[in-house]
Amino acid sequence: MLKKILLFVLAVGFSVTASAQLVSLSGKVTTSSSAGISGATVNILNTGFTAITGSSGSFSINKVPAGTYEVQVSAFGYAAATRRVVLKNADAQPDFVLREQTLQLDEVVVTAQKREESLQSIPASISVLSAKKVQDYRIWNTRDLSALAPNLYSAGPGDNRNITAIRGISTTSYDQAVATYVDGVNQFGLDTYIAPLQDVERIEILRGPQGTLYGRNAMGGVINIITRQPGSKPGFFIEESFGNYGQQRLTGGLRVPVVKDKLFFGASGLYSGLGGFYTNSFNNSKFDKQHSTMGNYYLKWLESDQLTITLNVKHNANRNLGTFPLASSINDALENPFTLNQDAQTRLIDNIFNTSLSLNYSGSKVNFSSQTAYQYNNRYYKTPIDGDFSPIDGVTVVNNYGNDWNHVKVFTNEFRLSSPASSASDFKWTAGTFTFIQETPVKQGTHFGKDGGLLGAPFPNFTAININNGSASGAAFFGQFTYTLAPKLDLTAGMRYDYEHKRQAVRGEFQPDGTDAIITRPDTSGIADFHAVSPKVSLAYKFSDRHNLYGSYSRGFRAGGFSQLSSDPSQPPLYAYEPEYSNSFEVGFKNSLANHRLQLNLTAFYTAVRNAQVPTLVLPDAITVTRNAGKLNSKGVELELSAALGQGFNVDYNAGYTDATYKSLVVPSNGAAVNLDGTRQVFTPKMTSMLGAQYTRQLGKSVRMLLHGDWKYLTNQYFDLANQQEQPGYNLFNARAGAYVGVVEVFVWGSNLGDKTYVDYAYDFGAAHLGNPRTYGVSLGMKF
Repeated sequence: MLKKILLFVLAVGFSVTASAQLVSLSGKVTTSSSAGISGATVNILNTGFTAITGSSGSFSINKVPAGTYEVQVSAFGYAAATRRVVLKNADAQPDFVLREQTLQLDEVVVTAQKREESLQSIPASISVLSAKKVQDYRIWNTRDLSALAPNLYSAGPGDNRNITAIRGISTTSYDQAVATYVDGVNQFGLDTYIAPLQDVERIEILRGPQGTLYGRNAMGGVINIITRQPGSKPGFFIEESFGNYGQQRLTGGLRVPVVKDKLFFGASGLYSGLGGFYTNSFNNSKFDKQHSTMGNYYLKWLESDQLTITLNVKHNANRNLGTFPLASSINDALENPFTLNQDAQTRLIDNIFNTSLSLNYSGSKVNFSSQTAYQYNNRYYKTPIDGDFSPIDGVTVVNNYGNDWNHVKVFTNEFRLSSPASSASDFKWTAGTFTFIQETPVKQGTHFGKDGGLLGAPFPNFTAININNGSASGAAFFGQFTYTLAPKLDLTAGMRYDYEHKRQAVRGEFQPDGTDAIITRPDTSGIADFHAVSPKVSLAYKFSDRHNLYGSYSRGFRAGGFSQLSSDPSQPPLYAYEPEYSNSFEVGFKNSLANHRLQLNLTAFYTAVRNAQVPTLVLPDAITVTRNAGKLNSKGVELELSAALGQGFNVDYNAGYTDATYKSLVVPSNGAAVNLDGTRQVFTPKMTSMLGAQYTRQLGKSVRMLLHGDWKYLTNQYFDLANQQEQPGYNLFNARAGAYVGVVEVFVWGSNLGDKTYVDYAYDFGAAHLGNPRTYGVSLGMKF
């Protein structure tokens, strides 16, 4: 069926393009002093048309259907600029003037609404980190995003998986509350997404529910990561970093045209290593040594001026020699930082493979895109995890049961139709479908050793094995439009319907050491269907192209599912929990001031979460049991400011305040129901803020100096629903300094320069993980 739809759209698209008037867009890109800029990129948004300027700054794009377009021009060292260009029957010859980035801010273009648009024109709260900012702030992993956008927090327990919270909507289970997309592909769960970052074009952070266009698990927001793709302009880079604690990082890549104006190839790779932050006093060795490799490969084919076909392959192999470096409590972690005493030290094997095939067509009557993706993860612990975090032989967690278990497979497809880029109509629209299939066979055992009796085991030396074999499939239909009601007033509205079918089969086994397993719970299966409707509506009033006031309502949801089987007899198997919903109201005011030298955005929001999914970690199984047990209200304000002060100075500042409180919450504890009304949401500081300052100066013709510093402040937060596990507020200071000498880069850097000891992640039963100590190092790079 999908093939027939594609053929029909292609046939219609080609027929209308053949009948459309084709014209040329040519011109020149210069500096404010009229000097031509070579190597600048000229991109007609929402089409495949692009060009690179020659040595004089001139460019030409031919065979463009007549119409009205948004054109973006960008060049290294200059602020990107966007303007509207009307292509009529005659060829157009617009010229573009770019100013240096120290004198003007970029006019940022994003794909947050599934089409390329100016950031400041979108009626939503979105933060963007450009490739330059990713480098300047030294963002190497998604957990480094904490506080770089208002009310954003990200951390992990040391197992290469991160939880993310935005505005008090937190990831507390394998179904995320903040969706992560990498190059258009939904990273379906904590196991399948790739956390290391390299060769990034930009990162878009959408705050608030994004259910209409993004669907499942986007109730808190979306992190949209876009990596660099190959094009007509060849490029090469390499960078190597060394730091204390045995830090190593090597990245490199190239992008080349294989067949001129037709076929392009790109590849980038990453190796990272760490000697370890933690010392295990049990054997006086480093506990958390790790290394990781990653690759990202593109093959892009321009079948015609309108149709682009892109194949992308990503892989990531993690080897963590001390997964879960956890202290037994927050007090223990803070009083004896980076010191453990565990008799078992696991080795994590974590292999991820993602691939996607994308088709993008831009016509004079309709645009369409289709992206089909496959994700695979195989994650297991080669040796057991110490489950009691102590030197006794009490509890370990085992999941090394062969290739048939503990892997995730996901197939997805998204197909979209949208209004053409050339349209000058007051009505712009997007509509599409999304489908997925997921398999998650999990087999995990809890082994009680010779000291198991000290932890409540009835006898020593046995394993309780829980098998949870899950599968899921789903489909969604969505649409969104923007209509200009009046010259300055836009209405945006949309709706999405999601359907999911889930099946779970469970089995329990008991296995004394040295004997075969005995079935304690026979094979049992359950089936459940879930539905969700996610509407959105907003009104935006543009006082001018520099001031945009908007108000919006949107709804998001986190998918329902089955709780895992545990050895706790009070927890029923195959307990189905319903989807969790968030309804959010938002008012924002976006401003570009002082001839694009100052940008100031203000936002206020209120979010009501109903049918809240409340997870309970069952020990010693390390199994999460989820129930619908609460109501959460979250409200707050946000501020974002960027300024190009001139004379080489740039400043970024953001601040966010969130009051996220449970208004109705009853959880089980020791066989009784405990009322936790009024407690604060986990992983949610009431306030986050970040101040970054940067100074650049040209030293001669080929040398440019850069000094960067930033300060993050996060107030106190809790890690358990009862608000007993608390981390007080803290400050973090980071810096980077160096120079660009021709094509060579030399920088020194440091993070957490004050060497603050703080807990960034903890479980509700008390086990705690520390944020990184003071780190520093040097980076050497080369870029063409």
